[in-house]
Amino acid sequence: MNRLDVTEKIIAAKVSKGLKWSEVAAKVGLSKEWVTAGCHGQMTFDAKAADAIAEIFDLNAEEKKWLMVVPYRGSLSTSVPTDPTIYRFYELVQVYGTTFKELIHEEFGDGIMSAIDFKMDMTRQADPNGDRVQIVMSGKYLSYKTY
Repeated sequence: MNRLDVTEKIIAAKVSKGLKWSEVAAKVGLSKEWVTAGCHGQMTFDAKAADAIAEIFDLNAEEKKWLMVVPYRGSLSTSVPTDPTIYRFYELVQVYGTTFKELIHEEFGDGIMSAIDFKMDMTRQADPNGDRVQIVMSGKYLSYKTY
């Protein structure tokens, strides 16, 4: 048993039960973005959240323990993603990465946006020309230190 096994069991149970991530998140008491990332093995749940996830997805005690283990993050199977949805994010970084970097440095100085102290919200926006995906990302600014 490993974390990937637990992730696969969660996804299978989600499909079998016909659940939406927003429904799961409401039962856990966290954002749908955090819960989805955690259930996909990218975040660590505390004991209370792990209990809720285990109950929702019928996980046993050993499987529940894996929800509380610090994961190996960023574990895509290839360096360039092949899934079209994930690839679009890769493409965004390829096209706009230098723009993100330049504007962050211009506004804040020499530093980075944290992916640890981070929030994300994904919503659907109705549009007569075709619905739009809105993703708002907010990461704490961390400046490089001199020493």
